[in-house]
Amino acid sequence: MTLLRRELGDVLRERRRAQGRTLREVSASASVSLGYLSEIERGEKEASSELLASICGALELPLSQVLSDVSSRMAESEGLAAAVPLPVPNEAVVSASAA
Repeated sequence: MTLLRRELGDVLRERRRAQGRTLREVSASASVSLGYLSEIERGEKEASSELLASICGALELPLSQVLSDVSSRMAESEGLAAAVPLPVPNEAVVSASAA
């Protein structure tokens, strides 16, 4: 069984590394201890919503994108296809009538 905190930690670590940033840099920017951030990234601790928002802010990532990435990974691990967003036209919905 895949744990949510593990997937979240993996996503945060991958994003941080992709930016070429160290744990120390992100922890200072997010105002979280280096050790605690490391535990979050390893999936050993669960971050509160406030702390998660602070970490995402430090990484300059929208929280919604991080959660979307985690959701996709969870769906994959559960053997489910990730949801595919469908385009929704900005125009008013046109209703058809039977002639």
